[in-house]
Amino acid sequence: MAHTRATFMLAVALAVLGLTTTQAQLQNGFYKGKCGANDVEAIVQGVVKARFSREPAVAAYLLRLQFHECGVNGCDGGLLIDGPGAEKTAPPNLSVKGYDLIADVKTELEKRCPGVVSCSDIEILATRDAVRLAGGNAYAVRTGRRDRRQSKAVDVNLPGPESTVAQATAFFSKLGLGQMDMVLLLGAHTVGVTHCSAIKSSRLYSYGGKAGATDPSLDPYYAFVYKNYVCPNKPSTDNTVVFLDDQWSALKVDKSFYKMLQKRRGVLSVDQNLYGNGAPTRWMVDMLANTDNFSWLFPQALVKLSEVNVLTGTQGEIRRVCNKFN
Repeated sequence: MAHTRATFMLAVALAVLGLTTTQAQLQNGFYKGKCGANDVEAIVQGVVKARFSREPAVAAYLLRLQFHECGVNGCDGGLLIDGPGAEKTAPPNLSVKGYDLIADVKTELEKRCPGVVSCSDIEILATRDAVRLAGGNAYAVRTGRRDRRQSKAVDVNLPGPESTVAQATAFFSKLGLGQMDMVLLLGAHTVGVTHCSAIKSSRLYSYGGKAGATDPSLDPYYAFVYKNYVCPNKPSTDNTVVFLDDQWSALKVDKSFYKMLQKRRGVLSVDQNLYGNGAPTRWMVDMLANTDNFSWLFPQALVKLSEVNVLTGTQGEIRRVCNKFN
């Protein structure tokens, strides 16, 4: 038993070695002393806390926003830009939310210390605070990012809801992230939602392109509930909300998402594929579902994502407003 436990913990340790990274010009407490007597991180936290008290789903909005931001050319504020042909207009980003909260934080900071705090740092700080408010562990993030003067919809190429493990792994690899990072970051779906339109064809009514076929990897009872009560096969249910985690845990950052995968109750194919027979990520799902490791590993993965391809020093700019270049 002791040998088995030691082997298991060694596997965990090896899997998370890739969770540390360095970005020489990012710093803990980068804004200390740069905003007079104002505490930049406390200001961000105050705005996020006020919004969270009214709308707890903001944690899901910001987690998705960070992924869609950092997954395209790095964490550079490109997703925030308005206008034709900007990242925001690409199909995968049309349902991203949380832009108004970032704008509210920016407005407050510009009142206190204009031209100091980047929009890209605001995104990372706001997500960190929302995760904590939703029950996740507190964690530190390094700041000092600057905003890129580029935002192109043609650059957006994110994994979709039907991606295989191999396809998702290839995407994360391009970001410098490993399979454990991928499994942890998909765990953001612990507070996520989708709509019936995302699963009707792929999982419920035309699996594999065959009319009437249901994905056999989906728990039969859940398939019955979806088809008869949540997502009946008619256009009027296309926009019906479907929780990606157990609905009783859908506003809480916790390991429940992985337990759903063990029960074959993952809503999106990209999620359930993590626990497919023979999947190289299956043991990772078991580890995260059966231990408390998600609570401390998830923040580390978010930190690693937040430092992908950042601009620092004199690169880019500090935008005056987040939705347009200076």
